[in-house]
Amino acid sequence: MTYDFDTVVDRRGTWCVQWDGITDRFPVPDLLPFTISDMDFRSPPEVLDALTARIGHGVFGYSDWHNEEFRGAIRDWYRDRYATEVDVDQLVYAPSVLNQIAQLLRMWTVPGDAVVAHTPTYDGFRKCVTGLGRELRTVGVDDWDALERELARPDARALFLCSPHNPTGHVWTDAELRRIAGLARTHDIAVISDEIHSDLTHDGHVHRPFTAYGDGLRWALVTSGSKSFNFPALTGSYGFVGDPADHAEFVRRMGHDEGLESPAVLALTAHIAAYREGGAWLDQLRAYTYGNLRLLEDRLKEAFPELGWRVPEAGYLAWIDLRPLGITADEELQRVLVERERVAIMPGGTYGDPGFVRLNLGCPRSKAEAGIEALVRAVATVRPDDADWNP
Repeated sequence: MTYDFDTVVDRRGTWCVQWDGITDRFPVPDLLPFTISDMDFRSPPEVLDALTARIGHGVFGYSDWHNEEFRGAIRDWYRDRYATEVDVDQLVYAPSVLNQIAQLLRMWTVPGDAVVAHTPTYDGFRKCVTGLGRELRTVGVDDWDALERELARPDARALFLCSPHNPTGHVWTDAELRRIAGLARTHDIAVISDEIHSDLTHDGHVHRPFTAYGDGLRWALVTSGSKSFNFPALTGSYGFVGDPADHAEFVRRMGHDEGLESPAVLALTAHIAAYREGGAWLDQLRAYTYGNLRLLEDRLKEAFPELGWRVPEAGYLAWIDLRPLGITADEELQRVLVERERVAIMPGGTYGDPGFVRLNLGCPRSKAEAGIEALVRAVATVRPDDADWNP
């Protein structure tokens, strides 16, 4: 079956953050958005059919995620996609990945403790860490000396690993993951691995679940099918917690302290259908978004060859370093993008790195082309040299 990713779906008026909530992040309404990391595609028809059937049942009482359909779908997905045998007895469930992260930080750290993460850093994680009164310390994705130095500090308690990394799209290799696990083991650091982008690796790159690296560590893997199959509004995430005592404590806290023992049944339905029947759709999605990213690579190579920008190893987010063009701050570029080009593209400062932009290309090609051209025109306008250059 060939799936349609070209058709534009009008998302206005559906209470979606990317389109209807644009003024939460940008000063004017009615911009063409390339912002929050959801996609403009309908979820797979196999998922929609399963949801329709479940809605047709008409009874939506309290639900239980400890069922073999859900557990088995996850187990088989990891076996088929990642050649990894996961222990479903380590499974946990929560409304969102950030909810899981917050619960784990409460379990494994106290206010004032340091949490280490790679920069650029997803802004939701920044808010989670600082909102809980922990100190966020960041190191570059490829700065291993800084990583070891920060993990060795006496108040460091946890490492947040984004795998694949958001927003750079870096896919951690086996050697890198072994090195990270070794450092965490040496310095007695808990590892929280956010793997929500794991299904979106591009050809030639292999995602490796952290479940294979946790021996001798306090660790958790947190994830959801919502990123891959575009149903975050249904809520629902799951994870694996390695230590049995930690697992039991996580489940206790979610059920007794948070009152979140019963999941949203449509989230369970969507996950099962996606993992059982959505593989072909996902593979075509990956190819399509890779095509969008290749369009961006070719256009930037033509317009600004000095950037040397390449398609990332995973995902549909383009993280673009504009500093080689002399753009080291966000304000002027954002002004042109918003006021003249009428597009919303996330500034790098949101993730800790001014002079970059994050462009979401999880969208039909026509929208991607419009966003790419708007970005090229805006960059050409604000770059400090070559005033007469024509893009």
